Amino acid sequence: MSLSVAPYGSWQSAITTDLIIKGAVGLASPAWDGDDIYWIEGRPSEGGRNVIVRLTPKGDRIDCTPAAFNTRTRVHEYGGGAYTVSEGTVYFSNFADGRIYRQAIASVAQPTEILPEPITPEGNFRYADLLIDTRRGRLICVREDHSQSGEPVNTLISLNLNNPEDIQILATGADFYASPNLSKDGSRLCWICWYHPNMPWDGTELWVAEVTEDGTLDQQKRVAGGVEESIFQPQWSPDGTLYFVSDRANWWNLYRVRDQKIEPLFPLPAEFGLPQWVFGMSTFGFISQRRLCCAYTQNGIWSLATLDPETQQLRSFDVSYTYISSVTVQNNSILMLASSATEPTALVELDLNAGEMNVLRSSTEIDLDPGYLSVPEPIEFPTENDQTAYGFFYPPQNKDYVASETEKPPLLVKSHGGPTAATSSSLNLKIQYWTSRGFAVLDVNYGGSTGYGRDYRQRLQGNWGIVDVADCVNGAKFLAAQGLVDGDRMAIAGGSAGGYTTLCALTFHDVFKAGASYYGVSDLEALATDTHKFESRYLDGLIAPYPEGRDLYIARSPIHHSDRLNCPIIFFQGLEDKVVPPNQAEKMVQVLQAKGLTVEYVTFADEQHGFRKAENIQKALEDEFQFYIRVFGIGN
Repeated sequence: MSLSVAPYGSWQSAITTDLIIKGAVGLASPAWDGDDIYWIEGRPSEGGRNVIVRLTPKGDRIDCTPAAFNTRTRVHEYGGGAYTVSEGTVYFSNFADGRIYRQAIASVAQPTEILPEPITPEGNFRYADLLIDTRRGRLICVREDHSQSGEPVNTLISLNLNNPEDIQILATGADFYASPNLSKDGSRLCWICWYHPNMPWDGTELWVAEVTEDGTLDQQKRVAGGVEESIFQPQWSPDGTLYFVSDRANWWNLYRVRDQKIEPLFPLPAEFGLPQWVFGMSTFGFISQRRLCCAYTQNGIWSLATLDPETQQLRSFDVSYTYISSVTVQNNSILMLASSATEPTALVELDLNAGEMNVLRSSTEIDLDPGYLSVPEPIEFPTENDQTAYGFFYPPQNKDYVASETEKPPLLVKSHGGPTAATSSSLNLKIQYWTSRGFAVLDVNYGGSTGYGRDYRQRLQGNWGIVDVADCVNGAKFLAAQGLVDGDRMAIAGGSAGGYTTLCALTFHDVFKAGASYYGVSDLEALATDTHKFESRYLDGLIAPYPEGRDLYIARSPIHHSDRLNCPIIFFQGLEDKVVPPNQAEKMVQVLQAKGLTVEYVTFADEQHGFRKAENIQKALEDEFQFYIRVFGIGN
């Protein structure tokens, strides 16, 4: 079949927004309970509702969450760790009221017909990182108390399952708590905590305590961590040894506490940890007392391996997946969420006994011809101060089309959120939507991103709005200089913190000709004075302490320099957003309208920080595409 010749950006694609949202689900939080496997599905087709799903040994896949319930927590606003399951009973946080509910699952054929019972009191409380202490018949979790005026109070609590009114505060005094974990015999509890102004990837403390018979904690002791060391996923081995991930030597590597000393397990210039934006993250688990399974990333690509701490042998599996997360282990079976450039995120089980890997649930059931998929190329490019930055470059790809040999494709630069986060090479149909229509895409892991060591992450300290922007700008200029894209048709887009980077790039540089801000920050001062507890001091590190550093906040806020902005922008905003309130976008839109610039403002009354409903996801993507088509005059 001969290829059609058409301008870049005008290609017809099989990857439509209908296809993207059709049957698509988000997958999270895999867990074992005996031989049953559980996970959470986020369903755009059900208004973004999160449903707990159970898979039986017979292969039956059963919804556990009745239609009126949504398994989600708003602790830290971003949530995670919203459920746990023990001996056939599920305990979960319900989004509507924030209460924890109990629901018997394994004893009934259709659990959704049985209404769950609340086991926490009514009130302005939120719960996360749920853990069952079977020895004492209680639930341990993080509680965020919003019942009083001022900043909410975070504590580590226990809840008597036979008498839910019996609530015991186990640990208090820190600003934040996460990752409670009991030793197998129930005699010791570990957790992490941290204080303002640190974020969990800046500095956390690892604590251990003896658990007495009445459930109180004794001999509490900090064993690792501090203001310049980030601890991730403390976990007890089967023989009672405490393992954890730390970046004390620049990279998030594995350690353990033995004979009251901290030992590195396998020093490697790789990351075994992740930025803890949500609760319940995991990258390793124990196969036996002597061996564990772990996931790690190098240069943006993830691997899965086994590690024997005694022999210090790391053996990687030969798998096609390039992004791996949510690793959980039971006996010789490993559960994980995995994806690659051509494989969508899936819940995968690796059976070590049989040597088999099975996909239990895919995030999408669509079957795409690989001829429509652009495979990302990891790239490095020069940036400011003679340093190197990283990203994934997606060239245009559509098996049915080519463009004129004299034409270069338009470029869309993607700036990820966080900003302490990272993009990956996972199959992203929203990116393929662009590349299959003839756009090139550069997904940037700018300085400050995770996956490249603490030093790279620290580049953004005091430099947000400078380093990230320069890396996005220099990445685009690098591709244009290489002749891979059209330097006169380059756009930038990002959400949340990526929206701020986008607005800064458009305001303080003239490289991009258009942009899209998804719930992005335009006024740093407003963000510092009107946001939630988790991020209320985040900008102390990224910019400067406020109000002492107010001049920097003004200098780096696009809203105060709109006179320098002279290109079209489209804004997307959820009107229930508490992280970046709508007034951030509205002020910018008003200024641009007053200047007579091309500007569009698309709002969603029923969305918060990030869009979850199918129709809203669809509209935003289509509107952004049409916006660039008009701005770049494609097809005219």
